[in-house]
Amino acid sequence: MKLFQFVVLAGLTATLAQAADDLNWPQYRGPRGDGHTTSTGLPLHWSETENVTWQTPIPGKAWASPVIWGNQVWLANATEDGTELSVVCVDRDSGKVVRDLHLFHIEKPQFCHLFNSYASPTPVIEEGRIYVTFGSPGTACMDTRTGQKLWERRDFVCNHYRGAGSSSILYGDRLILQFDGSDHQFIVALDKHSGKTVWETPRSIDFKDLGPDGKPMTEGDLRKAFATPHVATIDGQPTLLSQGAKALYAYNPLTGEEWWRVEERNNHSASTRVVLGHGLIFAPSGFSSGQLMAIRPGKKGEVIDANATTKPDTQLQVVWMTKRGVPKKPSLALVGDLLFGIEDGGVGTCWEASTGKVVWNERIGGNYSASLLVAENRVYYFSEEGKTTVVAADTREFKRLAESKIGDGFMASPAVSGKALFLRSRTKLYRIEAK
Repeated sequence: MKLFQFVVLAGLTATLAQAADDLNWPQYRGPRGDGHTTSTGLPLHWSETENVTWQTPIPGKAWASPVIWGNQVWLANATEDGTELSVVCVDRDSGKVVRDLHLFHIEKPQFCHLFNSYASPTPVIEEGRIYVTFGSPGTACMDTRTGQKLWERRDFVCNHYRGAGSSSILYGDRLILQFDGSDHQFIVALDKHSGKTVWETPRSIDFKDLGPDGKPMTEGDLRKAFATPHVATIDGQPTLLSQGAKALYAYNPLTGEEWWRVEERNNHSASTRVVLGHGLIFAPSGFSSGQLMAIRPGKKGEVIDANATTKPDTQLQVVWMTKRGVPKKPSLALVGDLLFGIEDGGVGTCWEASTGKVVWNERIGGNYSASLLVAENRVYYFSEEGKTTVVAADTREFKRLAESKIGDGFMASPAVSGKALFLRSRTKLYRIEAK
């Protein structure tokens, strides 16, 4: 009887956990940070007049993705000139704006490239609290019930050079952020309750690379990065994976101690969030030559060069690497044995995850910044022109299932709650659901 009760309770707990996953979208790329949702019944087709439950204008210019907890949808926001930074809460059912909270006034904003925005990092949310960062200009924690600001930090010095982009994550009681600017590069963990620094670790790579003339290169543009960190259990141990300008680092998430790193000095401005599977870490390395690395995690103290002509005698290895079809901004999606990506100019590629063999390579069309979404063995691609293409993920053949167009383009990545998609275009937030 007791065994039966245990089994029933375990099953109920798992069901409730999945139901919470289906409802909440707490961070960039969802509950597990990998772009997957367990929700079923998401729509395949929509337009301005079909399957749109509501659409809400969001004034300003911001590429942060929506996060969802219960009946609240939250979005970081900014004026186009970056002088006013805020956060908006929209009612999940009605689309009504229920809070528009001013967080920071910036007298002299840093330079931000026109392609970027002053509110590109995605918030992270949990029961009762939302954590919003704009990079160096400020980070704040808000009470989601009252809208009260609980704490803020405005003391992290970092010139983002082209604007901030790295989203924050939660791990236990720690809020983890990374700052990879032209002047300073470091990663930091804050106590989520108080905002006080728990640890701060500078990037260990030497940025004084030699240029073609043999002289040190100190160009700040090559030092920046926009990637989002990720905590994964590797060999039974929680490991913080963080991509900087020219390296992928592994840290102890509790102390900030660096464990190992893979250097990739030919690239910079890494902008994605890693995905894991088959004992490998999949990480696009950024701009310049732009390579996709499949990395076998290493032991403490190991450092390797991804472009070395011979493999080092270490557990840490780059198992395979490719330059074909590699995304610079959209994060990848791993579905079973297949790894999906789309390069910024609209060519989609499916690789065999364990080997890097190209399964298919097809022009999907458009330009891309938003990360991929996976639901029910389907991969969704969201373009900067507002087109969404859905492709089958349960076959090794390229199979286009649907194509839809709405709004004025997607820079933000999607969110899911229940059977609905929440899509932030350049000017609106949409709830899309099959009728």
